[in-house]
Amino acid sequence: MSKLLIVDDEESICWGLSQLGESHGHQVMTASTAEQALSIAEEDRPDVVVMDVRLPGMDGLTAMQGLRDRVGSVPVIVITAYGDLQTAVEAVRNGAFDYIVKPFDLNQMEQVLDKAIYESRREEPSVEETRQVDGLVGSTPEMQDVFKSIALVSGSEASVLLSGESGTGKELAAHAIHRFSERASGPFIAVNIASLSESLAESELFGHLQGAFTGAESTRVGFLEQADQGTLFLDEVADIPLPIQIKLLRALEEGEVLPVGSTQRVKTNFRVIAATHRNLESLIKQDKFRHDLYFRLCTFQIDIPPLRKRVGDICALADFFLERFVDRQTGAQHRLTAEAVSELEKRPWYGNVRELRNSIEHAALRARGGTILPEDLPAPVSKSFLGSEESDADSDIMIIELLKQWAEQQLIDPGQATNLYEKLMALIEPPVMNVALDQFHGQCAPAARCLGLHRTTLSKKLKQYGIENK
Repeated sequence: MSKLLIVDDEESICWGLSQLGESHGHQVMTASTAEQALSIAEEDRPDVVVMDVRLPGMDGLTAMQGLRDRVGSVPVIVITAYGDLQTAVEAVRNGAFDYIVKPFDLNQMEQVLDKAIYESRREEPSVEETRQVDGLVGSTPEMQDVFKSIALVSGSEASVLLSGESGTGKELAAHAIHRFSERASGPFIAVNIASLSESLAESELFGHLQGAFTGAESTRVGFLEQADQGTLFLDEVADIPLPIQIKLLRALEEGEVLPVGSTQRVKTNFRVIAATHRNLESLIKQDKFRHDLYFRLCTFQIDIPPLRKRVGDICALADFFLERFVDRQTGAQHRLTAEAVSELEKRPWYGNVRELRNSIEHAALRARGGTILPEDLPAPVSKSFLGSEESDADSDIMIIELLKQWAEQQLIDPGQATNLYEKLMALIEPPVMNVALDQFHGQCAPAARCLGLHRTTLSKKLKQYGIENK
């Protein structure tokens, strides 16, 4: 039996978590203020503390230090209704075992409690209070996962790979990791690999001596050396030419660079954060990206979700951008009508947060009297305009590769491999049909047309696979 201390000024939260703890045989103590919690902890040391951030009097994050001073290291699970990045970072940095946003699922809390009770205690280094990173806004579970990942990795020296579509905010996430790291006082050197010509990429990254090649009129310090004692952010890392990938890998492994035209290596110490919107694993299979460089860059991966996967953040992001577009004539703050918000939330946002920002700026310029209507918004950007066919091609290659692996697995014992085609259809057809039905709200006729099937054929297959047509 373990002792749990629940600290929250909401009686319903204390009651619910008490019921959860007691149902697992734990002794549960409750407090409505941090001061009361510290007093209880001194008298009867808890094994795990679950604490709200915003409490009357002393806040939860301040109380965590008080707990350590009084009873030593105790796993603290922080809960809050205010899921911003700074709170996440401060919670983890102050030694929080985990960080959960209200409203939370009791199953989620149960899993975290189990880990806190039975796993080893973790101590995190404390850091000074930091400021919010502009533009990295969100309260959806998807963004909370991103915030938590940033909080966990920023205090380490691990290489980070940020993956996600263009415009999702990968560079903002890189800035956040740097700002919340011990290298925050050092330089943050951002390099967009796609903007470097292949002939000059080596010189830009590693530097060169005067006269090293035609046009090298003076010595240049490369980006890797400029990042010394700081962070090097390699954006669009998939575009690094293969010959330079080898040299980059060596520089990362050995902590030194060899400028073009030089025989003397230069020591440099930096943390690398890479980002890409492409599928590196697919490029590795095509021999366009080195697998050893991939593993060197991807010690810790953070996937930044596309905006259409976190619709609940659109309104908050729009308001965030509107604060920066005050009407120059009247000085009035623009506002979105409910109809405009509804329109924003319906759009696919293939350009993600970058497209939303541009749309809000466009609307702010067009709006009369500071009120933004749906007609003030620009037309949405199409998927084809952004060149998404490349990512579609990457997905197709991955699917083909997975199908090959599946077939090879099935044929390990050719004597047992029967009806392979039927098994494949039973694997592929149901999810495709489900998506088609969802797209057309359960209407069989348009779903059949989309799939290229006769309506009767689709109906038979739905019955065959036990798919309900609601």
